Amino acid sequence: MGDLIQVTIPSPKKLDIKPENIPLDILYEDEHLIIINKSVGIVVHPAPGHPNGTLVNALLYHCDNLAGIGGIERPGIVHRLDKDTTGAMVVAKSDRVHQHLQGQIKAKTARREYWAVVCGSPREDNGTINLPIGRHKTDRKKMAIIPVEKGGREAVTHWEVIERLGNYTLMRFLLETGRTHQIRVHSTHLGYPLVGDKLYGSGGSLKVNLSGQALHAYKLTLQHPISDRTLEAIAQLPEEFTKLLRVLRNR
Repeated sequence: MGDLIQVTIPSPKKLDIKPENIPLDILYEDEHLIIINKSVGIVVHPAPGHPNGTLVNALLYHCDNLAGIGGIERPGIVHRLDKDTTGAMVVAKSDRVHQHLQGQIKAKTARREYWAVVCGSPREDNGTINLPIGRHKTDRKKMAIIPVEKGGREAVTHWEVIERLGNYTLMRFLLETGRTHQIRVHSTHLGYPLVGDKLYGSGGSLKVNLSGQALHAYKLTLQHPISDRTLEAIAQLPEEFTKLLRVLRNR
């Protein structure tokens, strides 16, 4: 009792990120920003277990002077998509643009529209989920509905039915906030887990070989930080997603 314990926490080790010649599906590009259609299975930035082969490695190869924009370890990254989520992502090429784009997301003026196929069929045609999200208490890989007073952060998701497909539904999700796994957590909480999402649901019983959850960032709308004009980028559905829809429509 009364012992003094001294703990020294080392500084975070900066990742040595190397440019890699990985193909990019570019939806729009100018000298200030680039919008890409992220493919399935690619991690956005290096992290433990994924030191290379990431979107950041590809961007450093493609873009000049991207290193350090918005941070050393996540250069240019304004918002993220999960490894197995596909679709539109914007990346900044300068700190000024990076700050402006992040401000749009924080002010909820940037519009992010996702399409997903879920298990089940909601009774209503549309709705809003306003439930805070935080790290799961026992499974650190997962997020969960957590009260704000216990560490949860505000999370708002608007949803709308696009097409009913028997016991499955093609849905549109619009994000006001950008919490980790937000759509996956909110939709599962409603009782409609995403097809192929083995982390938050059974993944569904369909005989379709999916690389991950059926979730795609379909449309990104934002204000260009320099020209002030509205940019709207649409990422066409990947083949796995369209195959899933064909199977469901033919059942």
